[in-house]
Amino acid sequence: MTESAPLAVELRGITKRFPGVVANSDIQLRVHRGEVHAIVGENGAGKSTLMKTLYGMHRPDEGEILVDGRPVSFRSPADAIEAGIGMVHQHFMLADNFTVLENVVLGSEPTRGGRLDRAEARRRIREISDAYALGLDPDTLVEELGVGDRQRVEIAKVLYRGARTLILDEPTAVLVPQEVDELFGNLAELKREGLTVIFISHKLDEVRKVADSITVIRRGTTVGTADPATTTAKQLAELMVGAELPVAQKRDSTVRETAVLQLREVSVAAPGGRPAVDDVSLTVREGEVVGIAGVEGNGQAELVDAIMGLRPLSSGTVLLGADDITAWSTRHRREQGLGFIPEDRHRQGMLLEAPLWENRILGHQTRPPAVKGAFIDRKGARADTARIMREYDVRAPGPDTAAMALSGGNQQKLIVGREMSARPRLLIAAHPTRGVDVGAQSVIWELLKDARAEGMGIVLVSADLDELIGLSDTLHVMLRGRLVATLDPARLTPEELGTHMTGAASTAGAA
Repeated sequence: MTESAPLAVELRGITKRFPGVVANSDIQLRVHRGEVHAIVGENGAGKSTLMKTLYGMHRPDEGEILVDGRPVSFRSPADAIEAGIGMVHQHFMLADNFTVLENVVLGSEPTRGGRLDRAEARRRIREISDAYALGLDPDTLVEELGVGDRQRVEIAKVLYRGARTLILDEPTAVLVPQEVDELFGNLAELKREGLTVIFISHKLDEVRKVADSITVIRRGTTVGTADPATTTAKQLAELMVGAELPVAQKRDSTVRETAVLQLREVSVAAPGGRPAVDDVSLTVREGEVVGIAGVEGNGQAELVDAIMGLRPLSSGTVLLGADDITAWSTRHRREQGLGFIPEDRHRQGMLLEAPLWENRILGHQTRPPAVKGAFIDRKGARADTARIMREYDVRAPGPDTAAMALSGGNQQKLIVGREMSARPRLLIAAHPTRGVDVGAQSVIWELLKDARAEGMGIVLVSADLDELIGLSDTLHVMLRGRLVATLDPARLTPEELGTHMTGAASTAGAA
């Protein structure tokens, strides 16, 4: 993309303040028509706030937004959509029990005689799918689609509404390598048709592969632009956080003989009675990281819930050390040394309206520093929250700040600090670095390595294949609720792992 191409979007001096926080300060951004423009930066750098401002979810306190060279003032996402800007959020917003057609047209239904004109909707969706190589069948139920196809439905939704500029928020976070390649093919089609893509990502190698230009944001302001053809991932990381790109790499084996977790023929029923987890047996030893790989929706979340006591077993046994904990409550499991970094920090890990010190004691409210005698120790909890903020670089004004005021990465660092501070025997880490920048990612990886070296057993569930391969001592692949392969991470590439995850590989290579 040449600099002579007209500007699709320009942000001039955008500043956005919240109580106690300046999220964006004098942001400058120039995105040319027909390019893929990446925005990278640390968590808390202001990327999400900036994109919400562009999409009409926030109004800037200062500055100007121009679309196709004309100043605009958005009061809502509807205004942004009217101006040709659409956004695909990281967490999909689809109704599983609706078809692709119904999801795409929802809220923008073509009608004839007061009724949904399905023929016209089907024609337009097929036209969009063919034009941009999305490969969608309008009549398929969304619940039957994999993650990559669901993402393409979200892209079709914004294209259906006439978007000429698409904002994609962490679009590869839940995709296996083959699906990432397919997405990048879709983005190439969008470019060929003259559309513009703003691509937010923490994966710097992917950014360099797909982007035509890159804007780097640090601590709320733009620090520069980069040409991916001449900029290395290391240089980008240094621009973002002043540090080199971390590598998920194990140290020498620390695996001991003592089993800290054993699952014996564990099954969990999904709604409707079919097994979400089907006859799973595995062992985690002291000093061992056991990775669970799988395309999302194949039973990993239900398996984590079963270990934590959040979901009943339909059969099987769970042992923590020598204790049969199958019938134990989640609280009892936590008190006996089970730590938990949840997949969805908002649903399972935090109270967003509560202050940080209250979030610090969640799940640990029966033990110091949360309590003194029979009462909550607010002073002790605040002091320990301040310690976690210092040691884990949680950026917020103080322990009384509401959790909702923090960026996703800072929320995640608080949760990791909370769980590590309890020094559990076994840590269930579900997507521990999802949505965090390279600096925070490096910190979390080092914490997991140190905990492993000290004898902690870790169950690691992640969509980051490099993370799984780099940190795991043993790696299981989960497909349709079953463990279909056990692999040696030392002799495995992300592409090979992705093949197992999608079921394209036989299990002949399983140990």
